[in-house]
Amino acid sequence: ERKMTAHSKLTAVEAARQIAAGALTSEALVRSCLDRIKEREPVVQAWAYLDPDHAIAQAKLRDAETKSGRPVGPLHGVPVGIKDIIETGDMPTEHGSPIFRGNRPARDAACVAALREAGAVILGKTVTTELANTHPGKTRNPHNAAHTPGGSSSGSAAGVADFHMPLALGTQTGGSVIRPASFNGIYALKPTLGLISRRGVLLQSHTLDTVGTYGRSLEDVALLTDALTAHDPLDACSFPRSRGSLLGVMREAPPATPRLAFFKTPAWGEAEEVAKSALQALAARLGKSCAEVDLPAPFDQVVALHAMVMAAEDLAYYGGFLERTPELLSEKLRGRLDSAKSIPAAAYIKAVNTREDLYAQVDKLLDGYDAILCPSSCGPAPVTLESTGNAIFNGMWTYLGVPCVNLPLLTANGLPLGAQLVGKRGDEARLLRTARWLDEQTFARAARAG
Repeated sequence: ERKMTAHSKLTAVEAARQIAAGALTSEALVRSCLDRIKEREPVVQAWAYLDPDHAIAQAKLRDAETKSGRPVGPLHGVPVGIKDIIETGDMPTEHGSPIFRGNRPARDAACVAALREAGAVILGKTVTTELANTHPGKTRNPHNAAHTPGGSSSGSAAGVADFHMPLALGTQTGGSVIRPASFNGIYALKPTLGLISRRGVLLQSHTLDTVGTYGRSLEDVALLTDALTAHDPLDACSFPRSRGSLLGVMREAPPATPRLAFFKTPAWGEAEEVAKSALQALAARLGKSCAEVDLPAPFDQVVALHAMVMAAEDLAYYGGFLERTPELLSEKLRGRLDSAKSIPAAAYIKAVNTREDLYAQVDKLLDGYDAILCPSSCGPAPVTLESTGNAIFNGMWTYLGVPCVNLPLLTANGLPLGAQLVGKRGDEARLLRTARWLDEQTFARAARAG
């Protein structure tokens, strides 16, 4: 904290505003972030690749563009961290695996290209777990280095939480965007499947993989997501849509006081007591704005169905590594891929096809509520660097392809703990507006203090 200049503490919205107004240079902001990284990286270890000179060169270029009077993009001069399974044409992309050591992609992933078009500075590559799966990288939780930062988007979440950069990209196949946000105490959006193009992102599961966004405010998450939401006909999950402004809608007052459905989910038994009581207290403080709900019995299968789809698709995409270079895979991943070989094809296809039936239940429930309130994680970050924690409260929503937000509203055992809001597919704008309402409630601030 001591040496940190104020710039690295700025939110992205504020930094972008100051840069556009000429009150701050991108170079000063990037240098401030690099100073913070130099001070904290020995502890947090969020970075897989960082070239300070290249980052400063990008910032100087952005400043020259500002001076030339050309129109600037919404993220002009703002540094962003990129999870190291997302291709960057000017930096290595090693996927957290020795199999890809020294891998230098020919071009940017679609989402990175969109960031550059919006004026962002690509600061560097953040640590991912091995092939964005469960074997942890080197990153530690900035709140307490003995605890996991979560995964697989470990470096992105820890870096944003620790003021290394205001924004970062992650990806989620199980719980890899929302859970690290919960553990590190930051805001995150895991959008609807297909909202952000996955072209140029390592694929492990074509029906689940979702690019998500991190920031230290909800506005930052909306600003970053807005820059990334163009339709991409080359990603089979991408869908045509008009370019709306999530940030614009989020800033509007809700037409009526939002109503939340408190849903314990079939995973409730896995939650720690501290997490259960924190979330129940939050629901109770909402009074009439929140009602406890349940979904019909078939929904109880959702956790197992997600696990089956993820395992089968992981094997389809990573099975070649198991055959060709098993010695370069962790024991953990080898075991997961081996056990996936016993999944019958018919069971996998049924699991994929059951998704729409279960989504219909959620869709119907959300006709009467603005969002579902549920845990973001089983509890605060566990004391371990051998595991990234349990994704059971996230996988079900990834499977259903619905948007989810993490709000850092709670604490437990002196560590951050998130509350998760879930919305209808394609309804990020309403979800973020509802999240902002919840975030601004006085009880939320009280919960933070407690």
